[in-house]
Amino acid sequence: MCDSLEFVRITNQLLTEKMLLRIVPELASGGCTRAGVPVRVQLLGSDPVCLAENAAFIASLGAPGIDLNFGCPSPTVNRHGGGAVLLQFPEQIHAIVAATRRAVPKHIPVTAKMRLGLSDTSLTLDCARAIEAGGADEITVHARTRSDGYRPPARWEWFAQIRETVKLPMVVNGEVWTPEDSQNIRRISGCTDVMIGRGVIIRPDLMRRIKSGDEAMIWTELLPWVIDYYNQLCVRMDPKHAPGRLKQWLGMMRTAYPEAETLYRILRTEREPAAVGKMLAA
Repeated sequence: MCDSLEFVRITNQLLTEKMLLRIVPELASGGCTRAGVPVRVQLLGSDPVCLAENAAFIASLGAPGIDLNFGCPSPTVNRHGGGAVLLQFPEQIHAIVAATRRAVPKHIPVTAKMRLGLSDTSLTLDCARAIEAGGADEITVHARTRSDGYRPPARWEWFAQIRETVKLPMVVNGEVWTPEDSQNIRRISGCTDVMIGRGVIIRPDLMRRIKSGDEAMIWTELLPWVIDYYNQLCVRMDPKHAPGRLKQWLGMMRTAYPEAETLYRILRTEREPAAVGKMLAA
């Protein structure tokens, strides 16, 4: 199992160690989470030279892997030439992957995540080929175009075609909310590895259930992890922002846990970090 950050935005400068440790504190712990899960650092940008230089520096700080983001659908990111907008330019994708792979020591994997395209799938296979030809060690495919956003369904039927086109190890992604979804996406794609995003935020025990077949955690089992998350927020960021982050997570979890809805309503108007902590512990 490997975890990945949302992304580290790369513009036209080399990030400092201080900046990177703030964004990726796991780099101070051998590149792993507290549970020992390796964290690949995901980079987002469009300049091959800047991405390569930053990737090399991040690798020197102990990152277990470098991941390149060609899938972010954010309009702000896309306006600045990053994320899914690059799916219009397979040659640019190739240049980014190749430059990064040359810059990063061979024992550290360089991987890439892509969507099916910007507004259509006319360049899907070309982009996958570009990632492979650039020297990537693995490809993750989110089975939607940018125009699809996150609207269901994901286009799982594309996985087999991409897998037949490139020989890279492939990770599949999109609309995995339950252990049954994980089984189905593997069956349809022929792949063994699955990346899960929103599903594991809404149901934090989902990965454990997929791996072990355990029953879903009840809220009283999950609540200590919610409290721990809030305590980490208060340490790792300006505490005044911690209540908002917690409410954001509860707002997503309430689709699966009625108790998260109740707690969200209790905390909704409270902004004082210490007060929120006391309410969680009550």
